[in-house]
Amino acid sequence: MEALKPILLKKSDVDGPIQNCEEGQPLSPIARLCHQPDSCLYIIVMIGIKTKLDPKVIKADLVQSLLKQPRFSSLLVEDETVKGGMKWVQTEVNLDNHVIVPKLDPNNINSPDKFVDDYISNLSKTKIKRSMPMWDIHLLNLKTSDAESVAVLRLHHSLGDGTSLMSLFLAYSRKISNPNERPTIPVVKKVNPSSSSGTFWGNIIKLWNTLVDVPMFLATSLSLLNDTKTPLKGPLRQTRRFVRRSLSLDDVKLVKKTMNATINDVMLGVTQAGLSRYLNRKYGECDKSDKGASERSNNLPHNIRLRAALFMNLRKSPGSQELDYMMKKGSKARWGNEFGYLFYPFTMAIRDDPLDYLREAKATMDRKKASLEASFSYFLAKCFLKLGSVKVLPVFQTSLFNETTVWFSNIPGPAEEISFYGYPVAYIAPSCYGQPTGLLIHVVSYGNKITFILSIDEGIIPDPNQLCDDLEESFNLIKTAALAKGMFTN
Repeated sequence: MEALKPILLKKSDVDGPIQNCEEGQPLSPIARLCHQPDSCLYIIVMIGIKTKLDPKVIKADLVQSLLKQPRFSSLLVEDETVKGGMKWVQTEVNLDNHVIVPKLDPNNINSPDKFVDDYISNLSKTKIKRSMPMWDIHLLNLKTSDAESVAVLRLHHSLGDGTSLMSLFLAYSRKISNPNERPTIPVVKKVNPSSSSGTFWGNIIKLWNTLVDVPMFLATSLSLLNDTKTPLKGPLRQTRRFVRRSLSLDDVKLVKKTMNATINDVMLGVTQAGLSRYLNRKYGECDKSDKGASERSNNLPHNIRLRAALFMNLRKSPGSQELDYMMKKGSKARWGNEFGYLFYPFTMAIRDDPLDYLREAKATMDRKKASLEASFSYFLAKCFLKLGSVKVLPVFQTSLFNETTVWFSNIPGPAEEISFYGYPVAYIAPSCYGQPTGLLIHVVSYGNKITFILSIDEGIIPDPNQLCDDLEESFNLIKTAALAKGMFTN
């Protein structure tokens, strides 16, 4: 391969409508939280490509796209004079430090899929130095079972949340069907949990739910309310493994329509069913004489408390947005980390009717929507920083996350197949590492598929593919039951 000349990007090279960032701007409350020792969060996005990658093309495109976003050409600098104690300072960028192209010999790699999995897993053991902008991209020109090459984008979570990054990704993508058009941005509507939302009684219900949820939130933060110790919860080893499993988006929409639910409701219901199935097997493994019998019977202990820290976009305009709109002053969907979180209780049980998992998930989510718990979490972090309690915030927040079992996030992706920098995309699989829980479940849609991406701690979940199997099988049972219900109703 021809040697690549270093590309040094100066601050003056970063121009255009996106450069509206003030020099020395402090970190937001959530961005500051992402830098705590027990919760130093990195986003990692695995992008399968249908052709081989040319590093020279990628570098040239990065200058004209990613690096026009000031966060990708800024250092994080500690400064006690600003709120939160950290600020952004723009710097020169040497792309050779950010574009990593390992030399690979396919003839010496027995299993390309395993090699890529191990490579990404090993990335999760490392951090990016603060002496440079905290992102990099790894180009793996290695044919796997579902792609000709893989690009792995890694960045610190303080640079932006999933909504920001999806908008950035879509801004530099084009439809495969029409290369002159940008991808269709999925429309996400704020769903009112009841017809009374916004009325007097709707506000009373929201107030009541908030008064119930906030004390539970505070009790968790003070370690007074923690999850049951199950095979999904234990001491972290911090060796992450990333696995994924895709479902038909059309099938998910069919279930959604039949049950008068949202796609998020369906995925939460499938998750509840899959986790129940997985734990039931684990608790039944003590019966070595008949593994099949242990899977068929109900082995789950009563009253398992298993909650997810469920992340919610707090922007007034929900879902992914046009990038120019996000960067516009006064936008209702600003770039950055504009999310809160709530504690979502999963009911661990074996149900005779698979649709009961979905009914429970929908009822729980409807109630959580009629609450200000997620907004309270953001407000609390903001208060700590305003009061100058930077050292108290990490203790408070780390305790919060340590008491839950799962992190859960869901973001819609492009509605059709796309190309990125001219390369046709086979799949998109975003996830995180650095979180203080053994399991993170991220859901993303792309084209006609919707995918579970699991970030797991191998010390807690040694069989992540089995958990993927349980999620897939649970969905198949729910889909079959929904089809039967639809036929009976019609």
